[in-house]
Amino acid sequence: MVEKVRIGLVKLGNIGTSAMLDLMLDERAEREDIDFRVVASGPKITEEDCEGVSEKILEFNPELIIAISPNPALPGPSKAREILKKSGKPCVIIGDAPGAKIAGELEKAGFGYIFVEADSMLGARREFLDPIEMSLFNADVIKVLSVTGAFRVIFEETDKAIEGIKSGKSYLPRVIVNRDKAVGAAKFGNPYARAKAMAAFEIAKKVSGVSAEGCFKVKEREKYIPIVAAAHEMMSAAAKLCDEAREIEKSEDSVLRRPHGRMGERLSKKKLMEIEK
Repeated sequence: MVEKVRIGLVKLGNIGTSAMLDLMLDERAEREDIDFRVVASGPKITEEDCEGVSEKILEFNPELIIAISPNPALPGPSKAREILKKSGKPCVIIGDAPGAKIAGELEKAGFGYIFVEADSMLGARREFLDPIEMSLFNADVIKVLSVTGAFRVIFEETDKAIEGIKSGKSYLPRVIVNRDKAVGAAKFGNPYARAKAMAAFEIAKKVSGVSAEGCFKVKEREKYIPIVAAAHEMMSAAAKLCDEAREIEKSEDSVLRRPHGRMGERLSKKKLMEIEK
């Protein structure tokens, strides 16, 4: 039995999940069963950037490694996987929808994975994307992934991997977080709230296609600027639907809360004033 699990989190570039993963696993900084180290490449995911941070996390001698990046099939994240695999430590790859195409390859290589369909790419055109627009988009993504249940799937699956190490029973998640998987984990009490969350997830999922069109396919400036702007408007609309869904659940006092206990156990409550169990 292992009492405290050393977790090495490698952040390569950024997706919406990147900002929140370690915080979701220890939301009040009270857990006594895990010890975290986080290394990050910053915004870029060149092979050199990814190689450096992957080697750095191994100095911590983690018992579980989590590597999170946009499209893990790209050369930089692929280089990181080569290095992390050589460590022989359990490793989970977390990424956005494009990474799902290598799910079978990852499984054969012994990796766990979580791919989140609604964690979509932003509209990265200089004429449109400034630091504020980037921040607002990520805020909307985080809200969508939170309310629709996608984040719940991610932290619960990661908790299972941690518990596997603690108990000596290995577990690596192999999950594609689609609409039904996410919304099922959210456990909405009201059917209208659930429907709004489903709509939000579907809109957010489609943002990637629109962003990719504006960033990579359309060459005329007068055409691609409104396309990437439209992608951001879609994510904003999805976030508003999530606000509405959350408010419905709050009005009926049926918001599911699953806080972590000090040793990582997941507690649960539905009523605001009840005691979590």
